[in-house]
Amino acid sequence: MLILPAMDLINGQCVRLYQGDFKQTTQVGSAPESQLNTFIEDGAKIIHIVDLDGARSGKPEQLELISKLAKSSSVPVQVGGGIRTLETVKAYIEAGVSRIVVGTAALEDETFLEAALENYQDNIVIGIDARDEKVATRGWETETEVDYIEFAKKMEQLGVKRIVFTDISKDGTMQGPNLEQLKKIHEAVSCEIVASGGIRDQADLEAIAAIGIQEAIVGKAMYEGTIKLRR
Repeated sequence: MLILPAMDLINGQCVRLYQGDFKQTTQVGSAPESQLNTFIEDGAKIIHIVDLDGARSGKPEQLELISKLAKSSSVPVQVGGGIRTLETVKAYIEAGVSRIVVGTAALEDETFLEAALENYQDNIVIGIDARDEKVATRGWETETEVDYIEFAKKMEQLGVKRIVFTDISKDGTMQGPNLEQLKKIHEAVSCEIVASGGIRDQADLEAIAAIGIQEAIVGKAMYEGTIKLRR
């Protein structure tokens, strides 16, 4: 199981949200540069960074900071939040980011998505964030009627190779992942699925692996020490 420790950024600080609610924000860890180094020293093979300000505004609010982190990182970096133009994708690629997570724009701007896949297919990851099995966008604050499985199938048809799936109701709760929904999306498409949301301990990681999913993003449990990169 490949663990991607998560750094969610607001105003340049590492934070965690509860169920995607920006009103329930807790600062965690240390300064981003120090936290990045801590994850690497602990054995991280790849790190997941989210510009939460950008996810809400629709533009990369922390491009300079994240680019600095990516350039200084000795391991690959996956970045999401506010990535809705080819210029932003290119800027992150040039900064050394390995994976670009596209969420809102994947649903709202198919022309952009097709262009991104044409130019950077190996780097593009689709973020599917769902509440009650319906896709949510714009920092999880806008709910749609789009079924997450149908959306995943459409992404597969467009040539997407990897999908990060998050059940928003589980995110930041440390109540365990939504194994049922993870199993459904894993079986519905041939894309590599990255599990996210609610993961609390090694048993959760083993349950995810039993489904056939080999990557998981871990946030709160990493900061609270219930999951460690080195065992």
